[in-house]
Amino acid sequence: MRDRVEQLVSVISSVVLGKEDIVKLAVACMLARGHLLIEDLPGMGKTTLAQTLAHVFGLDYQRVQFTSDMLPADILGGAIFDQQTSSFVYHPGPVFTQLLLADEINRSTPKTQSALLEAMEEGQVSSEGVTRQLPAPFFVIATQNPVSQFGTFPLPESQLDRFLMRISLGYPDPETEKELLKHGDTRCDIEQLSVCVDSSLLLKLQDACSQVAVSDPVLNYVQRLAQFSRDSDDVVLGLSPRGALALIEAAKAWAYMSGRDYLMPDDVQKVFGAVVEHRLLLRNESESGSARGILSQVDVLG
Repeated sequence: MRDRVEQLVSVISSVVLGKEDIVKLAVACMLARGHLLIEDLPGMGKTTLAQTLAHVFGLDYQRVQFTSDMLPADILGGAIFDQQTSSFVYHPGPVFTQLLLADEINRSTPKTQSALLEAMEEGQVSSEGVTRQLPAPFFVIATQNPVSQFGTFPLPESQLDRFLMRISLGYPDPETEKELLKHGDTRCDIEQLSVCVDSSLLLKLQDACSQVAVSDPVLNYVQRLAQFSRDSDDVVLGLSPRGALALIEAAKAWAYMSGRDYLMPDDVQKVFGAVVEHRLLLRNESESGSARGILSQVDVLG
């Protein structure tokens, strides 16, 4: 099955050029059963990465373009009166899919953003007094523009915490950009890509990742990282127990992708920034309070 994971990374990297480390983080996020937030400037390839992930994982998916006038019912669905039966009939919204691509999620109001909270946390939707289960597996891949841009509404901490990882693509290096300019828009290639896994194989891969062994010294290391973030004068809101659990699950997926069935501190370090940075509330932009600063100040051996 690990060969299939390597194939996943290779196929996605053929469309998302020059970003193999970011692609590996995105794949690890899905193998760890997590939701993914992609934050960057417009035109950096956020939607391309999300659409490519949906295609190569062979998942049913829906894309929703979030706007300021969107309502929760536009995502969750709602009851519509049927004249033939003289009754209200529930029509499921686009959230009833295996992968929901929430494009530019922070262009919608907080009321609409919060409509996804239950779906992301519990895999279900409560509407019209009835709770309906979502398909399994279920993922949300959301893209957002920097909050400094016009027309954006910052995601609250409770919503950010639902995302296992937050990644950013950044500008391509000169060589990659030249290749991109020569080739043209890579989104045209997505439909031609091979589907690498199906839902049943994905569930098996997720189970395999969850079985990765974690030793006490590695658990102690994660605890020290979490405690340092809580005690640091530069951090207002440190890593919660749920955040520490998320760090372990993401690191397990990275270890499995690296060909191991046990966790090492290096696996924790590889995913630490993507898992932790959006969960920390810094007092200022001090380097010591950032994810990189925390890693550098906590001794692996204790």
